[in-house]
Amino acid sequence: MSPDRRRPDPLARFVRLLATALAAVLLLAGCVRMPESGPVVDIRSGSDLDRDPGIFIDPQPPQKGDSAPDIVKGFLDAMTATPIRTNVAKQFLTREARASWNPQLRTITYADASPPRGGSRVSVTLTGADVLDARGAWRGRLPRAEREVQFPMSVEDGELRISAAPDALIVPESWFEQRFRQVSLYFFDPTAAILVPEPVFVPSGEQLATTLIKGLLRGPSPELARVSRSFLPPGLTFGLSVPVSADGVADISLQGDAGQQTTQTVALMLGQLAWTLRQEPAIRAFRVSIGGQQLQLAGGESEFEVTRGFGYDPTGAGASPLLFGLREGLLVSGAPDALEAIDGPLGATPRGVRSIGVNLDATQVAGVSTDGGSVEVAAVRGARDQERTIVASATDLLGPAWDFADRLWLADRSFRGARISHVEDGDSVAEPVRVPGVSGRDIRCFLVSRDGSRLAAVVRRPSGDHLMISRILHDDRGDVLRATRARRIFWEGGGRLDIRDIAWRTPTTIAVLHSLTDELSQVRTISVDGSPPGLDSLSTTLRGRVGALVGSPVPDQSLYAVSRQSLIDLSNSERGDETRDPRVSMLTYVG
Repeated sequence: MSPDRRRPDPLARFVRLLATALAAVLLLAGCVRMPESGPVVDIRSGSDLDRDPGIFIDPQPPQKGDSAPDIVKGFLDAMTATPIRTNVAKQFLTREARASWNPQLRTITYADASPPRGGSRVSVTLTGADVLDARGAWRGRLPRAEREVQFPMSVEDGELRISAAPDALIVPESWFEQRFRQVSLYFFDPTAAILVPEPVFVPSGEQLATTLIKGLLRGPSPELARVSRSFLPPGLTFGLSVPVSADGVADISLQGDAGQQTTQTVALMLGQLAWTLRQEPAIRAFRVSIGGQQLQLAGGESEFEVTRGFGYDPTGAGASPLLFGLREGLLVSGAPDALEAIDGPLGATPRGVRSIGVNLDATQVAGVSTDGGSVEVAAVRGARDQERTIVASATDLLGPAWDFADRLWLADRSFRGARISHVEDGDSVAEPVRVPGVSGRDIRCFLVSRDGSRLAAVVRRPSGDHLMISRILHDDRGDVLRATRARRIFWEGGGRLDIRDIAWRTPTTIAVLHSLTDELSQVRTISVDGSPPGLDSLSTTLRGRVGALVGSPVPDQSLYAVSRQSLIDLSNSERGDETRDPRVSMLTYVG
């Protein structure tokens, strides 16, 4: 690929560089203490960026005679202590407020803050403020009514102090971005068949393992009760930290009564721990004790590798890695440059199919008719007598999607707006699902996560396209109950969006193809929680007409942009472009 075909988005790069520069200026302007001894820190890309930065911020405590605005400013400055701690910040509070203040309940990040103003009650106005809950889950913009923070003042021992403070850690977003990283806490779907990742932000550095375990013990948030569940027994606590030995073994010591646990429950608990802890590169295995009793499996195994739990893979254990497509109306499969015809109903004779969706183990394929009015399900290979028509009177069906339970998802762009439905494994009847914020709207494309917990759709509006995310609720048998109101995921930088396509990039990120002009497009990855993109997110500008994306939630599978003449591998620029067979009308991964 020539250098001008694909290049990093200059705006996103400028924003990141500016944030880093501003953070450096703020650190130099404040009370900064450089360590006089200790190891040399080598700054690299990837996981090495997740270690503690080599700069210490040691905030000053209150000074004699400080004014009310000085006290509030000192309190806010003290919350940026590095390593992260709040012991100095508490000194700006009265004794009563110090006892009740709980900064662990929320984290508020802000782009800017007004100078403190006032006397008996000091106000600070936050701009660009976002909020995270106690688990570190991103909750989006701080409510407008809370952006002006009030600090009532009192005199204690002859000095002004804050008599009440919001139960939150309130910090600049530049400080937060340098010291927190996004990871996932892994819970199970309601049937305990597949893991469901829930993205959260946690402090980087040596306490990562401790923070991860603390997040798992909290369990999913209450609104996700029918989306995900935890098999770590409720009510358990642990000591001050989760130590990790020099050879990479984490010791998790839990206190409390876990009750009687079955072999299956223990296996599920270990699956959650393994998938969550493997995000810390320093950990290769872990041990667990509950109430002083070492957890052991049959045979005496008590040290568990973080690679265990393959069968619970949120991208689908054993899912096919192949690409599938239509070449002159026939089903083909293989690598991009070696697509081969498939011996099955849709691969033997043209059926008038315009789009397809293949289930995770590549045994079933759903094909949408050329007019978009019907969908037929057949075996991928052989079994030509097992075809069935699911929908025969639709208006304009989008490409179908499958989840891990062999549940087929359909979206019909009817005259009254989008109609979402699903078909259970083996059934021939589509059951409607109302998705508030998506159903009844004009939609352009949609996705369903392989774990069956998320639905994403692009809704077209006069002001531009909106990317919407809804959660799907199931009962313990796996039956779909309902969908939550779809939440808009905002695009960094704002402006009118013309979204041509979306595709999974990981289980918690979506690649978005946005048209800038007829000959210029942009591809970005966006987190499903709507949080700002990290340093490892994709932001790429493409020249030429790009009409679609081909993506998978498996991180090491390529993300392709489809142009008229080629497939552009966005995952690895060194691989170059794949020449596109002009006879191939569409490509997709399973799911």
